[in-house]
Amino acid sequence: MQQLMLVTIITEHVLRERILDDIRKAGANGFTLTEVYGEGTRGIRASTWQGNNVKIETLVAPDVAERIVERLSDTYFEHFAVIVYRTLVDVVRGTKFL
Repeated sequence: MQQLMLVTIITEHVLRERILDDIRKAGANGFTLTEVYGEGTRGIRASTWQGNNVKIETLVAPDVAERIVERLSDTYFEHFAVIVYRTLVDVVRGTKFL
C-alpha cells in the first residue's frame, strides 16, 4: 500500500483541456475524467450548450497535489466554476502513480 493524494476537480467543460494540461505540468502522470451534473450555491446551470461539467481525478504524491491546488486556485477560482478537493488515500500498487 502507498499513501497518495486523490485530487478531485469539478469544473466547467470549457476548462477541461486547460486543466488537464495544468495537472500534467504539475507532475500528474494520469487522470480519470467523467461528465457530471449537479446543483450548488449557484443553482443548476441554465444551459448545457457548452457541455456538461467534468470531474477530473488524479492520484499523486502530496507535493504534486499541492502544486495542482495552488495552480488551479491562482488561475481559475476568481472567474470560473471550479471546485478542488484532495483526500489522503491508501492505494494498492501506488508506486504505479509516482
